[in-house]
Amino acid sequence: MSLKFCSLASGSSGNCQYIAANSTRVLLDAGLSGKYIKNAIDSISEDITKLSGILVTHEHTDHIQGVGVLMRRYNLDVYANQSTWDVMLPKIGKVDPDRVKVIQNGVPFAIGDLEVKSIGVSHDAADPVAYRFSDGVSRLAVATDLGTMTEEILQELLQVDFLMLESNHDIEMLKMGAYPYYLKRRILSEVGHLSNDNAGEIATLAVQGGRVQNILLGHLSKENNFPELAFETVSGVLRENHIHVGTDVCLDLSYRDRVGRVYSIGR
Repeated sequence: MSLKFCSLASGSSGNCQYIAANSTRVLLDAGLSGKYIKNAIDSISEDITKLSGILVTHEHTDHIQGVGVLMRRYNLDVYANQSTWDVMLPKIGKVDPDRVKVIQNGVPFAIGDLEVKSIGVSHDAADPVAYRFSDGVSRLAVATDLGTMTEEILQELLQVDFLMLESNHDIEMLKMGAYPYYLKRRILSEVGHLSNDNAGEIATLAVQGGRVQNILLGHLSKENNFPELAFETVSGVLRENHIHVGTDVCLDLSYRDRVGRVYSIGR
């Protein structure tokens, strides 16, 4: 058994991650058009009609744009906590009540061969979460759209083999950039987004204190970051803490506007 993971897109223009274990296939968020998501799944030689469901982190448009369309077109169950459903329902069109699955934060549940656990995070949404997935042996987590890292979240991330971690912005680029002051303040706040430096610090803790072997940087800003800058900043923080990329941990990037690499995660 092994987990399969692919970032179909990650950024403020839309987020969607593909996760599979054996015969179970799910999407984490669907923040792009149904057409884009279908084409993205086709491009990794998978079949969208075999999806078991969609899990939603929070109700922002870049995470739910395609949820209603995919839910109706492919008869998919959609999983989210009650607060997220309350805000999301008016935004996604008509839904089949039998496909609405309400989850409890922190309470593990199963979707076929996948064990799933949602983890409450700090972001400016109704009740945003990160997710941890397991096939019973290996584990992965996706933690983006979080303004701060708490000890509770960190303890969950220390238990995974593969971590997709937000590396949204370079602080100086954001401060000097064209965003209005209120938006800069929001992004830098505890309900905003993690910077490259934050990501490096968290990556260090995840490798030193846990079982993390692969880190994928996600949700990079188009205006306030560069992929090369995010990679070098996080790599530099790891090096400062005597962790060497390529030897001690594999570090990679996801993309805002295209499908990334397919990973097989097995111990």
